[in-house]
Amino acid sequence: MRSLRTGLSLGSLLTGIAALGALLAATPAAHAADTPLRDLGAAKGKAIGTAVTGSKLTGTYGDIAGTQFSSLTPGNAMKWGSVEPTQGNFNWAEADQIVAFAQAHDQQVRGHTLVWHSQNPSWLTTGSWTPAQLGSLLQNHIGTEVGRYQGKIAAWDVVNEPFNEDGTYRSTLWYNGLGTDYIADALTWARAADPAAELYINDYNVEGVNAKSTALYNLVKSLKQQGVPIDGVGLQAHLILGQVPSTLQQNIQRFADLGVDVAITELDIRMALPADSAKLAQQAADYKSVVAACAAVARCVNLTVWGFTDSDSWVEGTFPGYGAATPYDANYAPKPAYYGIAEALGGSGGPTDPPTGACSAAYTVTSQWNTGFTGQVTISCSGASLSSWRASWAFGAGQQITQAWNATCTQSGSAVSCSNASYNGSVPDGGSVTFGFNASWSGSNPLPTVTLT
Repeated sequence: MRSLRTGLSLGSLLTGIAALGALLAATPAAHAADTPLRDLGAAKGKAIGTAVTGSKLTGTYGDIAGTQFSSLTPGNAMKWGSVEPTQGNFNWAEADQIVAFAQAHDQQVRGHTLVWHSQNPSWLTTGSWTPAQLGSLLQNHIGTEVGRYQGKIAAWDVVNEPFNEDGTYRSTLWYNGLGTDYIADALTWARAADPAAELYINDYNVEGVNAKSTALYNLVKSLKQQGVPIDGVGLQAHLILGQVPSTLQQNIQRFADLGVDVAITELDIRMALPADSAKLAQQAADYKSVVAACAAVARCVNLTVWGFTDSDSWVEGTFPGYGAATPYDANYAPKPAYYGIAEALGGSGGPTDPPTGACSAAYTVTSQWNTGFTGQVTISCSGASLSSWRASWAFGAGQQITQAWNATCTQSGSAVSCSNASYNGSVPDGGSVTFGFNASWSGSNPLPTVTLT
């Protein structure tokens, strides 16, 4: 993109307005009136879960995690690199915190993950091990971690992501050093450490019937025939908007027919940013489709989203230009996706009739130069009024606010929240208020979608 000189107006370049039909979104307090997802799931015989970050389990984040979900998965806290960063020295603090929170909120825990090619400590991956030494290290790790939480973990993702897309085995420390036997051995050692925990193999891009999911199917069938302890398969379900596999329910059913349980373990549905009403509606339909497929199969026992709020999602940091992948926005307000999940479980699909009066926000870029730009947000009401307001959005390309006026703005990562000043919180019916800011940018400056609360 050609650099713009300081002060150059973007009138001819940025004529579009991110006009947001962001009608006053439901706040977490109002949201409390909805039947919690965990209760809707229980009525269908399903645990409804979320991945969590232990340090965030307070305030609104903790309230939602505790009331809406019946299952928690540590996002990172139980991975080998987290619990044993140096050989023989263990850090269980965050894992213990999550387990304690789950116990206090009558929730089960999915342990994640014991054997994986990623997020291993450097002492393990850079070491020179004989097969006997490597097998001993793995057995000791599984025995130590599973044994520590014996009786406290409902299910373990014992082996994570063993296959390539074509169904061949992934080249990893474990496969290269121990061959395919590492999978059966890991399951056997996990069973010995906690006979009551359900043992899973977990992978991505195995949601529909394809070469990779068929390889997983054949592995599970073989393990069952050999008498190796295997209780379930995890379908991660990191999906893209509009791309739910048409064979999802069929695939869940064929695994169930092997005599194992199935879990949707890491569900999120990412979209190209910025989000808009059409994309959010499609996302709601996609979430509903995934949950309905699980609900239709008795042995699909757990459906877990990989983080419930956009502010805690891995997507934007991993897939540039994509995000808004979870059921809650960065301000903890339920998105249409939340109601897609609820509806598939027999709950409310959310409000269907547009309100007769509403307040909305419009985001514009008024000028832009090579390293920065000036933005403006106008809040307008028609048939409604406000006594206070907060406008929130997520920048899609690394923009950073440096100064704001007529509002108090804070930014954490990509998430921005701006609240009214002491003198402009009131917006009457038919009136409007405007605040502005300066920000830095580099490369691109897409217009975000603003949520008004």
